Amino acid sequence: MKTDLTRFLPILKWGQEYNRSALSNDLVAALIVTIMLIPQSLAYALLAGLPPEAGLYASIAPILLYAIFGTSRSLAVGPVAVVSLMTAAALSHIVEQGTMGYAVAALSLAALSGLILLGMGLFRLGFVANFLSHPVISGFITASGIIIAASQIKHILGVNADGHNLLELVISLGQHLSETNWITAIIGILATGFLFWVRKGLKPVLQKMGLSSGITGVLVKTGPVAVVVVTTLAVWGFNLADKGVKIVGEVPQSLPPLTLPSFSPDLLGQLLLPAFLISIIGFVESISVAQTLAAKRRQRIDPDQELIGLGAANIGASLTGGFPVTGGFSRSVVNFDAGAETPAAGAFTAVGLAIAALALTPLIYFLPKATLAATIIVAVLSLVDFSILKRSWNYSKADFSAVLTTILVTLGLGVEAGVSAGVGLSILLHLYRSSKPHIAEVGQVPGTEHYRNILRHDVLTDSSIVTLRVDESLYFANARYLEDKIQNRVADDKNVRHVILQCSAINEIDLSALESLEAINERLKAMDVTLHLSEVKGPVMDRLKAQSFLKEMSGEVFLSQFEAEQKLKAAQH
Repeated sequence: MKTDLTRFLPILKWGQEYNRSALSNDLVAALIVTIMLIPQSLAYALLAGLPPEAGLYASIAPILLYAIFGTSRSLAVGPVAVVSLMTAAALSHIVEQGTMGYAVAALSLAALSGLILLGMGLFRLGFVANFLSHPVISGFITASGIIIAASQIKHILGVNADGHNLLELVISLGQHLSETNWITAIIGILATGFLFWVRKGLKPVLQKMGLSSGITGVLVKTGPVAVVVVTTLAVWGFNLADKGVKIVGEVPQSLPPLTLPSFSPDLLGQLLLPAFLISIIGFVESISVAQTLAAKRRQRIDPDQELIGLGAANIGASLTGGFPVTGGFSRSVVNFDAGAETPAAGAFTAVGLAIAALALTPLIYFLPKATLAATIIVAVLSLVDFSILKRSWNYSKADFSAVLTTILVTLGLGVEAGVSAGVGLSILLHLYRSSKPHIAEVGQVPGTEHYRNILRHDVLTDSSIVTLRVDESLYFANARYLEDKIQNRVADDKNVRHVILQCSAINEIDLSALESLEAINERLKAMDVTLHLSEVKGPVMDRLKAQSFLKEMSGEVFLSQFEAEQKLKAAQH
């Protein structure tokens, strides 16, 4: 019972080991991440089309819930760029931004996403995320980063513009370019330039000043806070809001409110597909970060329990005025680098953000939206990676076509179409590749009992025996391919008397493949050729024994390929 509880409540495991050293490290990490998260949370709420306080609310309860149910000791959960963009894309088709209905729809989207993730975790469906290949994910995130950056240019210039894809955004920006507020543009451009410099140029300057790498890293991460302070003071001091600079304005000075998502069947029906896509993308992004960081400390991540943790976090967001969340790359890396040892660091971060929501919100009244836009642009452009196109082209033209298609569809039609295309292409690529498995004719390596491809090695063969090694499980999509391969190899070679299928790489044979094996057996019988199997794995053998195929098969099943060939050669002499 205790083991079951610790599986579903990892806090019971790491909580028993908690000590003063871990507390100290977690508090330091929480302080650094809290400072970083305040402007970031406000910015991602803006990106999602929600009031800035929603970003703070979405970063409090979800972090606490993940600390209880999650297995990563470094993952920081909250709003992230891609999920925020997907939220805006999903909701803008259904309700108008700025309305109460929009906020309720965001809660409902988070609740649906949470339930989907929770259900996947309870039924151990984490493997579903494997249908999105890493190249396709990279292409989607690259395209999303471009769209996010383009969507924030309107805030940098102080103009009104909209669009769900890159083309619409560019056209809309062009139409409103003459309305640019130059004071806003100066603030936005300077803030963006400074943040880019902070990322690349500040660290060498601080190191030359003799500061330690730890202090240098902290100061670099707090660059956005400095921009927030300076630009807010500038807007307040020079009354720039009266000159057209758009500001955050009044933010409620309170803890996250208790909220309820909508239970409208029509709304939930419209949100179901976007919620599923957000769940999958969020989980893939989160689990990738969590496993990368865990590997550095030789810790273990349970993907199914991660689904439960993220599901609980999203349900928490839906009940406390937030929107869909997941594990963020930048904040998790900062959390890790700052020395966080347990999920308690996340809980302390939540406390820090709660204090900020209660006490600091009046200080951001004059914060220009251009500064938040600059924060988003700098954060997301680090996600843009066109090198994936070159790498995929050099490695696999099929992967390249999938990546390029995902990028173009996302840029041209929007994020929902892009991720849908990515999922579809990943599945089609898998089906295409596995539908034509590598089937090698093998021969004996001289002086050994090993068998290798006759086209790659100097091996011994017998003209009357054909041995084919199938390097893939057999199922409905590739069963006919195996039939054709054997037919083509044997039909024109009158010397062949035996065909051996070396099954060492076959992990499963489905019913369609079994029927194909039966058809192969009958065709070979008609040609006076005997079919044999070798090196069949135990689970596969168990299923074959449950059917009549082995009784009807013209040949035998051999433990090893060497035994098969030796016995058949001896029988011929």
